[in-house]
Amino acid sequence: MPPPIQPNAGALSTADPTLIKLEEAIQQASDQYFRLVILAGVPGSGKTAALQSIAQRAGCQVVNVNLELSKKMLELTRSQRSRQVEPLLKSVIAAAPASGEVVLLDNLEILFDTALEVEPLRLLQVSSRNRTIVASWSGTYAGGTLTYAEPGHPEFVQFKQVDAVVIPVGQPAQLRKS
Repeated sequence: MPPPIQPNAGALSTADPTLIKLEEAIQQASDQYFRLVILAGVPGSGKTAALQSIAQRAGCQVVNVNLELSKKMLELTRSQRSRQVEPLLKSVIAAAPASGEVVLLDNLEILFDTALEVEPLRLLQVSSRNRTIVASWSGTYAGGTLTYAEPGHPEFVQFKQVDAVVIPVGQPAQLRKS
């Protein structure tokens, strides 16, 4: 189980409801098969700010998945990228500066690139077996369904069985385990 995140000087108040839910979710996820916490919200809803606050309090960094994975895939062909995305993501996570066993991931859009031919939620789940992962998700969570993009968009996807602790950000909903 990851150690509780301790506030430090200059950290945001623990009265922030999103941070309280996030800290509770990290503890809850540590007991799950997939130790995955998803902050689901539309762009501008506060996901990155919440991750940065947790990182500051825990003394770690937020990993920009788009940047780190792009660097690793730069020299690969299109077909190699599709085959290598899972081990490359795992290597990004393994190298992540973390607080205990908690890794904070932001900017996951590259995982939804249709050319990669991968299922982003499954990648995050598989990667969360040995470390608790907190990942921002640009989309919505409603009625037990996690959505990325809008219907009609090439990267649109919905997951009805999430098997993660999901925190809707900027949405009128509560902490949920699905």
